[in-house]
Amino acid sequence: MLLVAVSGGIDSMCLAEKARLEGGPFAIAHCNFSLRGKESDEDEAFVRKWASEHGIPIHVKRFDTKTYATQNGISIEMAARRLRYHWFGELCREHGYEAVAVAHNANDNAETLLLNLLRGTGLKGIVGMKPQGFIPDPEFSDIPLLRPLLDMTRADIEAYAAEHGLTWREDRTNASNDYKRNKIRNQVFPVFAEINPSFIQTLNRDMERFAEEVSCHSERSEESIYPSSTSSPQDDKQFVITEEPWDAAKEVKQPAGMLILDRDKAGEFFEGRWESGDWIRPLGAPGKKKMQDWFTDHHIPADEKPFIPLLKSARDPHHVLAVLGYCIDHAVRVTKETRQILRISANNL
Repeated sequence: MLLVAVSGGIDSMCLAEKARLEGGPFAIAHCNFSLRGKESDEDEAFVRKWASEHGIPIHVKRFDTKTYATQNGISIEMAARRLRYHWFGELCREHGYEAVAVAHNANDNAETLLLNLLRGTGLKGIVGMKPQGFIPDPEFSDIPLLRPLLDMTRADIEAYAAEHGLTWREDRTNASNDYKRNKIRNQVFPVFAEINPSFIQTLNRDMERFAEEVSCHSERSEESIYPSSTSSPQDDKQFVITEEPWDAAKEVKQPAGMLILDRDKAGEFFEGRWESGDWIRPLGAPGKKKMQDWFTDHHIPADEKPFIPLLKSARDPHHVLAVLGYCIDHAVRVTKETRQILRISANNL
């Protein structure tokens, strides 16, 4: 059985209607983030009424989003994202839902592409969203996340809503340019549309081609290695780890975009995410550094810290052996005595 996320906006109401007419049994999950006072409550009442009229099971939860954001030092957007996906995961575990469906569409995908490019990204960042991924929460990252509307533009969704006589709730904050995504949607997209009226479709086709290239790159990498690869469903990044013999006569150098560390010194390890108490001694540094301080030194935004993959020691789970994509711990550096290495490379390079 599917769990469908419904906010009450046109996108999610289109998704709910398609699930009702075209799919099997499903339930609705509605988040009341308590960000717009009476309007948020009216959104909740609207979704409850629609579910009741169509005999659809519904789950509703209210969040104190602002307090959560303040307590965790993150943006309102990131707080809402974390809260909803964690709750979706809890619902799936409790009620046995097999997957979660969300109403991301082709316009959302194009916005994500531009946001990634503006932040700086590798190949994985220019493939945009995928029709199927996983819930972006470390505790529930094995639960499938579906995006059935990803090939529909906003114009397609509006046409579908008109054809089926749908009603929906308008979120007045969508007109505000306080958020980066809204600025792109409201200020940048109109200019793009003047240049190319079909730019949404064009960008989405480009992302499909980028995805094919990334897939081919990954397959080529897998053909030339053997031990393992470690993936991060929540941020769509994948790192390939290979174990190789090491010639002591080689110059010890960390190639750009790649990490090399001593296999024997690493011992048993696992991939994890940042937790309070984690520490690292960066290569060449004089002493230990809390990961919290390392993130600050490297200007990692607070809302990105929980999603950066770390290689941790099984002997001391708080000892970070490597920050994947960034650096290694001094204790696992390659020296003249090294005979086996771990080579870690990202397939988004």
